Amino acid sequence: MASLKWLDRPILTDPVALVAFEGWGDAGESASQAVASFLEQSESELIAVIDPDDHFDFQVRRPMVELDSQGIRSITWPQNELHVVRGAERDVVVVLGEEPHYRWKAFTNDLVESLSALGVNRAITIGAFIGQVAHTLPVPLVGSSTRPDTLSLHGLTPSGYEGPTGILGVLNYALGNAGIDVISVWAAVPHYLSNQEYPPAKEALAIKAAELIGVSLDVGDLALATRHFLSTVDEALEGNDELQRYVERLEEEADVDIERGDLLLEEIEDFLRDQR
Repeated sequence: MASLKWLDRPILTDPVALVAFEGWGDAGESASQAVASFLEQSESELIAVIDPDDHFDFQVRRPMVELDSQGIRSITWPQNELHVVRGAERDVVVVLGEEPHYRWKAFTNDLVESLSALGVNRAITIGAFIGQVAHTLPVPLVGSSTRPDTLSLHGLTPSGYEGPTGILGVLNYALGNAGIDVISVWAAVPHYLSNQEYPPAKEALAIKAAELIGVSLDVGDLALATRHFLSTVDEALEGNDELQRYVERLEEEADVDIERGDLLLEEIEDFLRDQR
């Protein structure tokens, strides 16, 4: 684990990993923010970091310079971190960061080795894609798993996607090969709202992640943010007849469940291929 640096190696209770990355596969910042909500609501401990020097092109993702209240400068580099959230039911290892540019095999190997060393035998990975879906309907969720028969138990539409993948796809494969069960959950974000944060998908992913992990999560603030966001969107739509008609057409297409499932899978494939 050359690029992964341990700060602590705690003894954990029945740990489960929860993973998301910013960037590709994080439409509306929904996945990364859903996972971050687990850190925001609980006391957590930073236990490991991955050195960005081996994995990032700093001309593409430049470090950020910041000034403190005394005018002292500091530099913030791209981050990939492992945190532990202690819980009454079980401990959660939260992996949160940015999709790297280089050495994906080494990056995922470091993560798999570190999770195995912590005793993790189950992982939940979270993503979000841009789709032809309406903001007026519940956020659609699709999933894949090393045990596909479990998806229907959690109300997830199975994905049969084949094609280009991101770091989550590579990590899912590596975790499965290491004997760690994986469920990957993806939310659909309306394409006409994808250039901003999308609280409904953040809330839906956080709720599903808590369910899959088997822990409690207070979603009151997430639900409030969703209601405020949707109210703002609806107000904006009042003066746009063309967009209102388009949303109504999306709602009509969603009336038939089977057609909707096919549409979602096509949208995932289109989104992933467009990101090449």
